[in-house]
Amino acid sequence: MASTPSPIRRIFDEAFNVGNLEVVDEVLAPDHHTHITIGGAPNGPQGLKLMIAIYRTAFPDLLCTVDDEIVEGDRVAARWTMRGTHKGPFLGNQPTGRPVEIQGMIFARLEKGRMVEDWTLIDQMGILQQIGVIPPNIRKER
Repeated sequence: MASTPSPIRRIFDEAFNVGNLEVVDEVLAPDHHTHITIGGAPNGPQGLKLMIAIYRTAFPDLLCTVDDEIVEGDRVAARWTMRGTHKGPFLGNQPTGRPVEIQGMIFARLEKGRMVEDWTLIDQMGILQQIGVIPPNIRKER
């Protein structure tokens, strides 16, 4: 028997990859709280919808994959990868046409199957390095 996808998997598969923002209202509680905002987005479903729109505009061929996921009780944790081509404005930076591949992690707490809070980390520095806004790290030999 197939199991129901977790709220995190649904957000990536349906909202980030396809653009179905209605799924956000289905899987996030109205008073959802994110402890680490991304790009200054507000808390709640509207904040996540804004963030998804920003990424889908900047990277219209965006593809997100959940690489690892653990669901235990009222907790869900996932490690994921985003891939896309910088074809739209991103954080004030004009399109470069460069491909990006970034990783992130999310830990969420659920109530009645909906996310009520999360802690999300995304490699925004890696995105900015890959689109050429910030030079890659250069280690000096000692």
